[in-house]
Parts: sequence; C-alpha cells; structure tokens
Amino acid sequence: MDLSTWTLEQKIGQLFICGFHSLVPDDQIKKLVSDLHVGGVVYFRRNVQTIEQLATLSRDLQALPRSKAEIPLFISIDQEGGMVSRLDHDGVSRIQGNMALGAANYLTLTEEVAVLAAKEMLGLGINLNFAPCVDVNNNPGNPVIGVRSFGENPERVAEHGAAAIRGYQSQGVSATAKHFPGHGDTAVDSHLGLAVVPHDKDRLNRVELLPFRKAIEAGTDAIMTAHVIFPAFEPEDIPATLSRRVLHDLLREEMGFEGIIVTDCLEMHAISKHYGIAAGAVQAIQAGADIVLVSHTLEDQVNAIQAVREAVIQGALTEDQINTSVERVLALKAKRINDIDLTATFNPEKISLTPVIESESLLRRVAEHSVTLVNNAGNLPLHKDHPVLVVWPELRHRTEVDEPSVHVYSLGDALESYVDDIVLSIIGTHPTEEEIQSVLEQSDEFSQIIVVTYTSEGEIPEGQRRLVEALHTTKGSELIVVSTRNPYDISGFPQIGTYLCLYENRSFSLDALAKVLTGNLAPKGILPVSLNSKYPVGHGL
Repeated sequence: MDLSTWTLEQKIGQLFICGFHSLVPDDQIKKLVSDLHVGGVVYFRRNVQTIEQLATLSRDLQALPRSKAEIPLFISIDQEGGMVSRLDHDGVSRIQGNMALGAANYLTLTEEVAVLAAKEMLGLGINLNFAPCVDVNNNPGNPVIGVRSFGENPERVAEHGAAAIRGYQSQGVSATAKHFPGHGDTAVDSHLGLAVVPHDKDRLNRVELLPFRKAIEAGTDAIMTAHVIFPAFEPEDIPATLSRRVLHDLLREEMGFEGIIVTDCLEMHAISKHYGIAAGAVQAIQAGADIVLVSHTLEDQVNAIQAVREAVIQGALTEDQINTSVERVLALKAKRINDIDLTATFNPEKISLTPVIESESLLRRVAEHSVTLVNNAGNLPLHKDHPVLVVWPELRHRTEVDEPSVHVYSLGDALESYVDDIVLSIIGTHPTEEEIQSVLEQSDEFSQIIVVTYTSEGEIPEGQRRLVEALHTTKGSELIVVSTRNPYDISGFPQIGTYLCLYENRSFSLDALAKVLTGNLAPKGILPVSLNSKYPVGHGL
C-alpha cells in the first residue's frame, strides 16, 4: 500500500493495540480508534458477557469511523485455553490448556483444538490470538507460566507449538508465539517485576529458542516479546522487549523472522515501574517491535502514542522504521482479514460456532488422554459402595493469569455417577485455620479421602500444604491427592502416596479424572515436566 498519502499520526496508530473496559464501544476505544487511529483492540473477560454481545461488539468496532476506514482492525485476545481463557462462556468450547495437551502428547489433538478455537474466534470477530505460549517451563517455581506451557522438553514444546500455530492459521486467525526469547525459566512474574534468565547462548539456543525457531518454520504470523532480561544476548540491564540486540539482531537477523513482533503489555510492572509506559513504547519500537500493546489505561495509551510521535519528530525514531512496521501490519491484515465481509460474518443473529457434539467429543478425548497417574499407593480404584470425602479448593481471588471460575462444577459432581455417597468439603485455595480444622474433623468418618489441590502462583499455598500433611499423618494410604493446576504441588508433601495430575479444574478434565479414580478409564497422560528424580518427564502409570 502507498503510504505517501498517510499522515504520521495515521501510521503510528497502526502500531498500537489497546484495550478498553466495556461491553460496547465506549468513549475510550472510540477516541483511540477514531481520533488516534489505533489499528487494533484487545479483549479481556471484562469485554465479554455473551457470544451474541461479543459478535455485536466486534462488528461495531470494525464499523467505528476512522480516517482509513478500509483498513480493518486487529481484534485480539489471549485465548490460550485451560486456566487462561478469556472466552469461557456459554456457547464457546472450553478448550484445554497447553500443559494438558502436553500430557496427552498427541500433536493431532493439539492442532484440532487450535482449529476448533480458531473457528469460534473468527465467528466472534476475533482475528488475532495471543497464543500459543511456547515457553519451556523448566522452573518449578515459575509463578506466571506453569500450565500455560506444553512442558519442559524443548522438542516437545516446539512440536506442539507448531501444531497449534498450524491449527489457528488454517482457519484464518493469526497465531502469536510467546514470550520471546522465553519466560519459562523465571521465578518472577513480569506482571509484577523484572525477571532475569542468566543462561549462556548455547543453553538458550538448545532450550528456550528452539520452540521459536520451530514457530517461525511453521509460519507464525506474530511473536510476542518477554519483559525478561537475557544477559547472554543483551549486556545492558534491559528486558528483551526493549532490546534491539534481542528483537532485531537475534529475532530478525539471526533467526530470520519476517512477521509481526508485538510487545507484551507495557502496563506490566516490569516495564511501567522501571522504564515508564511512554518511554517503553518508544524504546520497544526502536528495538524492532512492530506493535505495542497497552491494554488498560487511556492516559497511558494516549501518552505512549504521543511519545512515539514526538520521538519521530525529534529524530529518535525514523519515519522509515515506522513505515516498515506499518507495511508489515498492513500486509498481515490483507492476508488474514481483508477478504472477510466484516458486517456479515459477525452478525450476532447468525453466529456459526462449532456444533456442541463435535466440540465435546474432541475435548473429552483430550481430557481422557491427559489425566496423569503419578503414583498409586494401592487405594485405587475407589470402592463404589464406600463413602468418599472430596476436599475441593474454590478459587476466590484473581491473578493476572487466573480468574475465579464462572462455573460451579467440582470433582464431587463428576464422581456422583460412579460412587454412591460423596461428601464435598469446600475450602478456599488459601484455606483458613477454621477450614483446615473442619476438614480434619470430617475426615475421621472416612476411609476414602480425595484432596484436590490448586496452585496458581509458584509454590502450593501454605494452608493447602498443611492440610495434606495433617491428613497424611492421620490417614496415610487412605489419602489421594489430585493437583488440578500445578503438577509441582507434590513438592510440598513428597511423602504422599497416591498422586494424580490434572492441569486444570474444568468439567471435561474432572469427568475424565472421575473415570480414572473409579477404574472406568485407564490413565493415559504422561508428565510434561519433571516433578523430581523419581517422577521425570514422560512418567505415567
């Protein structure tokens, strides 16, 4: 496209994807798109109430008045699956996350799940997915990646990542491999602070970079940066998002990536608290980023756009560099979006999503291949005619990568079809002393006890760990523990006997778990990560 007729402001706008806080186009997004020429929006759960509402929102956003009305918007989302699913509403398939897919370890299933997700996203007007996460999660204490990764084996992560990319893009939704050069071996959440990956180039090439090389070979449309410091590539104390040595020299020149480089959100504290959002936007584009993501605050979004404009005027950024990125953005939009009838496709009265039967069949297959039996101390399968106490942790607080579930379905519900007497004891993921004591008192009457654990950040919460230890002391081999997110929970109670990993706590996985616990399904999952020397990658009974 001839950019000679474009103003500087119009071109800079195409380099931004921004979020807003409503179910309809509000003043924030109208200003950004119509006045500041922003080229894309990002959805969070705050923007979604129903699929009909979301289809209407996508249509209305594309119809917003703007100076280059012929250029469609990127409408993006983090639909990774599992516990990071912005689309988790009635009418949308609740796809599995990466670690469940890694445990199932069938590339065809990974690709089919991505195809399913892409069909539904496209039907709702979403054309850019910030997925798959191809970080290699080899740090058990990682507070932000964890089950968002396919596992700790670089080759396996690379294969599944490439399969997901093929699946998304076969349906016309752009994939984004993230977080470059790799966020898997960190102990700090970049939403909250700066992390460092200290390894040398040889190790980084063998482990962290391998999935990104495979993603590039698979033709990924985009790669998202990590707000993480890599001294092996960047001797100055700056994160990859702001490093020209990482984004241009490594990703563009050495690795040959020709697609879109998009930053992770600059409002994350790793950038906002250390460099500033406006300055970060300028530095990211100087480093080689094509698109800057600013997800939440209008003032920050406006200041970042104005800072980039001022940097061009002052000569800190060249207009040629801006033009190169705009050309990449427009080329991808032409490839993925321009042939779509935007007003017809996203008609809320004619939403065409995957038929429920087809969707459920696929997702049940994935779930039944992912349940991992790590160890059996001899108390499986459950006895149908003996009562079972199920201790269920209820997610009550939100994190940056986890939101309280909108669904009420527990392991107790899943077991009802197989066991005569189920007693459900609900605690918080950070149980109080009163909750712990209540469970211990209840347990006296039971010879079959299942404690479900749930850890969303780093190590298992102390209350859950203490409860498991206390029950193990009094009940020994009668106790069964199931982790429903972080497989590393066993590190808090290594002496436990029967232990299973589920990787997420949603209905398809819980149904499959119930079948395994009652002997109606053989466990098929393998560990995507090492729990200790006794339970390495690939272990499964």
